[in-house]
Amino acid sequence: MTADFQKWAGNCQTRIEIFLDDRLPETNREPERLHSAMRYTVLGGGKRVRPLLSFAAGELNGADEARVTVVGAAVELIHAYSLVHDDLPCMDDDVLRRGKPTCHIEYDEATALLTGDSLQSMAFQLLAENQVTDSAQIQLEMIKQLAYASGSRGMAGGQAVDLASVGKILTLPELEFMHIHKTGALIRAAIMLGAHCGDRLNDRQLEQLDHFSKCVGLAFQVVDDVLDAEATTATLGKTAGKDADNNKPTYVSILGVSQARELAETLRRDAFQSLESFGEAAARLRQVTDFIIQREF
Repeated sequence: MTADFQKWAGNCQTRIEIFLDDRLPETNREPERLHSAMRYTVLGGGKRVRPLLSFAAGELNGADEARVTVVGAAVELIHAYSLVHDDLPCMDDDVLRRGKPTCHIEYDEATALLTGDSLQSMAFQLLAENQVTDSAQIQLEMIKQLAYASGSRGMAGGQAVDLASVGKILTLPELEFMHIHKTGALIRAAIMLGAHCGDRLNDRQLEQLDHFSKCVGLAFQVVDDVLDAEATTATLGKTAGKDADNNKPTYVSILGVSQARELAETLRRDAFQSLESFGEAAARLRQVTDFIIQREF
């Protein structure tokens, strides 16, 4: 990463951290245990990749940073809720997340379940009570887009397919379908919502940005699968090798590490081609894409 990108990313991450710290309920407010678990889950960890994508997309068309901060925080809350639920014993049953005990280990399963529920609700509260665009109609569409990305036709649906696929051999298109929903939908929402905070893009630009979003979403998952196969638990901050141990289909299990890396690079090139018409305005999106694809390998 260049020093310029590191500084920009650090500033964005700090904005999100301060905003979330300010908006999350304090631990001395009832119910104290639930509020403590919410703050434990969200604050002080994670790369904030999705908010970074929101900020980068906002640079395409002059979006106000304060508005993008709201959008990035909302998407991050949805992501955090999904991690809490994914780690539960009834799903992936993991004990480590972002280098510390998962929510249900640090607290208990019931608290973890309510923590995820509360973070999801808070995400939509933020989008409803803050003006993030000049058009009320567009803001309603943004709320709808985040709901769609989070639900059965997005992230939750992808997780359902993932759970149903344990022990099965999937084709590459089947695996892609799963991750377009499980991982890609929220990444796509982060990018498109960030762009909606600025001046209106034309239909062609929205189409190009949408294609970019889909490529980046898939590339993110390909890299995740490679890291799960090759990186250590200390590096990942979560249990390494868990996909293989659970007999889950991954890009590595289907393609092998070498071809999975090649696929990530192909998706990177495809994503960058989609941004050509934006010129230098898309520089941050290209940098965040490289940050995603080149992390730890």
